[in-house]
Amino acid sequence: MNQKELSELSDQELMEEAKKIKPSPLVDAFFIGFLVGIIIYSAVKNTWGFLTLIPLFMIYGLLKKSKRYEALKNELKERDLQ
Repeated sequence: MNQKELSELSDQELMEEAKKIKPSPLVDAFFIGFLVGIIIYSAVKNTWGFLTLIPLFMIYGLLKKSKRYEALKNELKERDLQ
C-alpha cells in the first residue's frame, strides 16, 4: 500500500490493517536467518539455480512487509490514533 491508499482508508480500517500486518521481529529474524542459511548452503554445494532464488524473494517480501508497516504507523501517527 502506498501513502495515497492509506490516506483513503477510514480510521477503523486503518486500525484493522495495522493489527493484520504487525511484524514480529523475532520470527522475521529467524526466517531471514534460515533463508540466508539455505542460500549459503546452496553456494557451498555449487547448486545455484531457481531454488536459490526463492529464498531471496522471500527475504525481500519480509523486508517489504516491515516498510509497509512503517508507512501505516506513520499514517496512524498523523491521525493521532496510536
